[in-house]
Amino acid sequence: LFVLPILICFFAFNTFPLINAVVYSLTDSRGFGDFNWVGFQNYFDMFKDSRILNSYLFTFKFAITATIVVNVISICLAVLLNSKIKGKTIYRTLFFLPVVSAPAAVAMVWRWMFNSKYGLINNVLSTIGLKGPEWLLQPNSAMIAIVIVGIWSMIGYNMIILLAGLQEISPTYYEAAEIDGAGPVTKFFSITLPLVTPTLFFVVITTLIGALQVFDVIYMMIDRKNEVIPRVQSTVMLFFTYSFERNMKGYGSAIIILLFLVILVVTFIQLKLQKKWVHY
Repeated sequence: LFVLPILICFFAFNTFPLINAVVYSLTDSRGFGDFNWVGFQNYFDMFKDSRILNSYLFTFKFAITATIVVNVISICLAVLLNSKIKGKTIYRTLFFLPVVSAPAAVAMVWRWMFNSKYGLINNVLSTIGLKGPEWLLQPNSAMIAIVIVGIWSMIGYNMIILLAGLQEISPTYYEAAEIDGAGPVTKFFSITLPLVTPTLFFVVITTLIGALQVFDVIYMMIDRKNEVIPRVQSTVMLFFTYSFERNMKGYGSAIIILLFLVILVVTFIQLKLQKKWVHY
């Protein structure tokens, strides 16, 4: 009885929408009950759609790059903030601020900063004699800009989680290592990194899942009429385009169900591989 309210909410907001999406993916629904059963035709059509392939290529590039860079920077910051330095609370707050900021507002600020004509970044580059690229108007530079914003947005959360994991490590390990003459680098790779792997495993999974679902940053930063949009369009953004702009809810549901299955497989592989590098 105590957990029943949570179970009801979980079914209403998680399980039911998932089942509904599966049903929609087997139809040619355009909303408001107007649909015909088409079976797996939407899934067959997806493999013929070049936009789907391009969206998956971009999504995986973004997810892999962001996951690696975010967790490397996060663990370095967590180690630094776990040491005895002045103003640790201020630094933690500053690094965590992007996490609690509204994604739409963050994306709009970065969009202004990456503006090729009057943006802050190109103005700074011009002061040192460098000509900045047209960040959001070229496929490669737009990809870099999106990755930068994604990384900046995710570092704070991972840093706090890793910091909590670091604080669970007993100081006696470091004291024993110092007696044996171990330096900071040796202590990091022999003590800190192995003992923080359970927490690191958690943040790697959550970061990768979140990155595979990237949407708001791209939607707010890249104009819909921009010519680079097909090259920097994530799978979730393509789902939004088909479902709500083209009103092809059946096809859009098939796109998101396929992404769900991909995330499921990727997470399953990570759970299997963790036995080789996670130390409990």
